[in-house]
Amino acid sequence: MQKITVAKGDGIGPEIMDATLKIIMAAGAKIEIEEIEVGEKVYLAGNTAGIARESWDVVRRNKVFLKAPITTPQGGGYKSLNVTTRKFLGLYSNVRPCVSLHPFVKTKHPEMDIVIIRENEEDLYAGIEHQQTDEVIQCLKLISRPGCEKIVRYAFEYARQYGRKKVTCFTKDNIMKQTDGLFHQVFEEIAREYPEIENEHWIIDIGAAKMADTPEAFDVIVMPNLYGDVLSDVAAQIAGSVGLAGSANIGEECAMFEAIHGSAPRRAGQNMANPSGLLQGAVMMLNHIGQTEVAEKVQNAWLKTIEDGIHTYDIFKEGTSRKKVGTNEFADAVIANLGQKPAMLKSVSYAGSAALNLPKYKRKTASKKELVGVDVFVHWSGDNPDELAAKLKQIETNALKLSMITNRGIKVWPEGFSETFCTDHWRCRFKPAESDSMSKQHIVHLLTEAIDKNIDTIKTENLYSFDGKPAFSLGQGQ
Repeated sequence: MQKITVAKGDGIGPEIMDATLKIIMAAGAKIEIEEIEVGEKVYLAGNTAGIARESWDVVRRNKVFLKAPITTPQGGGYKSLNVTTRKFLGLYSNVRPCVSLHPFVKTKHPEMDIVIIRENEEDLYAGIEHQQTDEVIQCLKLISRPGCEKIVRYAFEYARQYGRKKVTCFTKDNIMKQTDGLFHQVFEEIAREYPEIENEHWIIDIGAAKMADTPEAFDVIVMPNLYGDVLSDVAAQIAGSVGLAGSANIGEECAMFEAIHGSAPRRAGQNMANPSGLLQGAVMMLNHIGQTEVAEKVQNAWLKTIEDGIHTYDIFKEGTSRKKVGTNEFADAVIANLGQKPAMLKSVSYAGSAALNLPKYKRKTASKKELVGVDVFVHWSGDNPDELAAKLKQIETNALKLSMITNRGIKVWPEGFSETFCTDHWRCRFKPAESDSMSKQHIVHLLTEAIDKNIDTIKTENLYSFDGKPAFSLGQGQ
């Protein structure tokens, strides 16, 4: 008997959770349920996290969390509970299968069967944002080697366990050479450890276009957080419906399972919602806790129900569907099909499926790190980079000299173009004189000089080399 935490959520959440639990219990799931309340009521009671401390204790104790969709109130500084849960519990891997149910659910891609594995903890979803000037706001994109290694290894281990033939990596490392470049580099390193599995890399824009046009060309796709979030919804929709897709959020100790859709408050309480997305999450949960026979029974009964044309309103189509049913009636139809398999759709076999046991990340030997310059960001409302350069020349020291100014990443000094539009946010790069070394005290001195000259410095970024290689971007056009 496995004890799990259940949250029924908001909107359609309670209805689809009741239907999901009814199905898996009828199939023989050996689970004990401990329910917690999360979401809108908790938010509006004054808890900006959407979950109480004692509920966290329940989730952490049980390790397995089945969660219905929740509503995050607009405004008021409320944080997404999904993002918070993934990060607090170290749920680094988001797994979203997207499979065509042609011809029973409308799709242009009858042969589609892909799994998107999305990094779940970092990237732009760190949510670190700052307004720095009147005109410019920044969001920090954080990519770590541990984060890359864990998610890429998970993708290859998933492919190996489930008999998948290929793993594809999507990044934008032709532009973000440091962050996405690291993700691609780690992918190449780890791919070499799995010679039996084909591997490939696509730039995200053309890769996304190819996936939308010819999804059958892909098998398992691994991506950083933002790309994975966007493209997993695209993949689910072109497979048939976002409402049919579930996801698993896997960490080293805990796991959370859910539908990928939202709480749809307009459909709440009407016995209309399709429970399939949450049911798919529950099937992944059953596999994760080793109850593979129950998972297999539920999935095949669900496929048989779809094949029988017993459909909720969202996928009902005259001429293809046979009967339009509500949430409860759909659950009853799945239960009636337990023990049966689909005739046309491919039945599933989960023999040997279980939680993946991946090795913990081992920190590498530290590189030789050397300070080689500093970018000083300046709030200045002028529009002539030469004028700004003249002001900055006044704060140069014997140790640090102005070498470049960029605006929104493009080099505007020296030898900038008058056509380049500039905001009030300037990156001013200072580097030591040829062959001279520098220290952080030199940066402090530089900033002190800036204060004396009434130059509005808003942040600095130290420039480093690691093992002799520059570890920072050039200015565009440099």
